[in-house]
Amino acid sequence: MGVYRRGRVYWYGFWFNGQRVQRSTKQGNPRVARQMEAAARTALAKGEVGIAERKPAPTLRQFKARFMDSIRTRCADRPATIRFYESKLARLLEFIPMAESPLDRIDEKMIESFVQHRRKVVSAASVNRELATLRRALRLAHEWRVIDRVPRIRLLPGERNREFVFTHAQERNYLEFAPQPLRDAALLMLDTGLRVGELLRLEWRDVHLEPVGAAKLGYIQFRSGKTRNARRNVALTARVREMLEGRKAVAKSAYVFTNEVGDGPLSIYTLEAQHSRLRQSQGFSAAVIHSFRHTFGTRLGEAGADAFLIARVMGHCSVAVSQKYVHPTPEAMERAFERLDALNQRAVARLPEGQKRQLPATISATIGEASGGAIAQVL
Repeated sequence: MGVYRRGRVYWYGFWFNGQRVQRSTKQGNPRVARQMEAAARTALAKGEVGIAERKPAPTLRQFKARFMDSIRTRCADRPATIRFYESKLARLLEFIPMAESPLDRIDEKMIESFVQHRRKVVSAASVNRELATLRRALRLAHEWRVIDRVPRIRLLPGERNREFVFTHAQERNYLEFAPQPLRDAALLMLDTGLRVGELLRLEWRDVHLEPVGAAKLGYIQFRSGKTRNARRNVALTARVREMLEGRKAVAKSAYVFTNEVGDGPLSIYTLEAQHSRLRQSQGFSAAVIHSFRHTFGTRLGEAGADAFLIARVMGHCSVAVSQKYVHPTPEAMERAFERLDALNQRAVARLPEGQKRQLPATISATIGEASGGAIAQVL
């Protein structure tokens, strides 16, 4: 039937799935009428194959409530994380062009405008945290099919490096002059790799000073944390156990580290203020609170722990995060091969004579040379 004129306006009519579709375009222009007919056919076809018309995307400001509801649900046990996203989202919404833009209109060009605007007043690190918040919000919008794509969000270079590692001499000087509770907190992070948030939430019910079963060391139990792997047990060194025994002897709170009143957990601001004053006097301007945890991971790697063990002990979400703590030197690699060779020798020495004679000649020769020819003579 197509497009036809009735009076002063054009109508379109066609059959779709056995039903007649007939509507007025309310237009006197035949070209516009044909376009409207094509659009009607397309809309019906989309519905037929289950393609629904996407609703107009909300603005970033309108999306705020839905985004924060998700954060509060998924991070219910991490109030600091919730406050972090609330704060960074508020900074994003201060940039009016982005706040009032539909999510599907937030592209690389607009993000770059935001970066240029914010970088004039805050550090690269602050801008990057805000960009990370925007990226999470847009990724959620994409998962929920609010938008079709997530724009590329590139972080700024030049962010202050948090990978300062204390030498043992620096550690000794730091702990000697550190006031309480910073001294005990630093010691605990240096020897257990706790995140500062885990330290602040640590309760005495999760501190086990005495070994259990065949274990030789006491341990701290973590029930939850920043990542899905944060649930773990961490052994106590001798000096950490001594420190915890001293604190427990005078404890009046369920928390290991308490506020000045003693009725609640210690505030991060107290530790940061004490650390800020001390690092200036000691010349550790590059050191932050996180440096204690990074020092622990580095020392664990230097002690021979592989990335998988480091990930387990530190509660990393991925072994890729732990790999940066593993720096095998030529000497360490040679020692590893020495241990492998010794393992092979012990295994062969325990074999019955008949099985020894079946070993390849290359293995027999290698083992014989390594053992001064003793095993080679037997073979």
